[in-house]
Amino acid sequence: MSNSAFIRLVGVTRTYRTGAQLFYALKNISLSIAMGEFVAIVGPSGSGKSTLLNLIAGIDKPTVGEIWVEGLRIDRLDEDALARWRGHMIGIVFQFFQLLPTLTVLENVALPLQLRQLWASPSLERAKEALARVGLGDHADKLPSELSGGEKQRAAIARALINDPPILIADEPTGNLDSSTGEQVIDLMVKQHRTGKTVILVTHEPRLAEIASRQIHLLDGRIAEDSSSPLSQP
Repeated sequence: MSNSAFIRLVGVTRTYRTGAQLFYALKNISLSIAMGEFVAIVGPSGSGKSTLLNLIAGIDKPTVGEIWVEGLRIDRLDEDALARWRGHMIGIVFQFFQLLPTLTVLENVALPLQLRQLWASPSLERAKEALARVGLGDHADKLPSELSGGEKQRAAIARALINDPPILIADEPTGNLDSSTGEQVIDLMVKQHRTGKTVILVTHEPRLAEIASRQIHLLDGRIAEDSSSPLSQP
């Protein structure tokens, strides 16, 4: 495995203990992802997809193994260092949007800047620009409850991109959307990949998996198949 890989997992196992039983969510996973790849992680429920995504994002840590991103071993970082690293390197889009209900859409999108102590008028301008890029420029002052499901997901994508991170991670970004709205979100993911971002997502959506340049199929916590898509865009 190349040491120059942008993201690299080496012998990663993640276990959880439930009472007296030990559950293996991932078993001895080793893989590398190049800068600028568009990777879809697919597989049945319970196969370890979200666990793998959370490990790459630094949300979780492996029981055994190493996780490297751009030459930094992130599984050894403490929580404060991980939070700073995520703020700089990772944009995360959750399946259920995770928008704070009492903040406006603009304030939700600007929130990562506030967490980095960049809460100021220029930050709000950046948030407005991010909303405009996802077609929500006229929704800035609304509350999340006033948005449709597709609009909430686009707002979540704008928030994930506010710091211009090199890695965009998404967990079932079209999972709660109808097919037409899902297509809009797919188009946003493709556009981000074309800007040079590394895009890694979990999906049950066949079209989204096919558009990705690479599919990693998980089964029972192991990599069952790792393949390139003939339908992927250059």
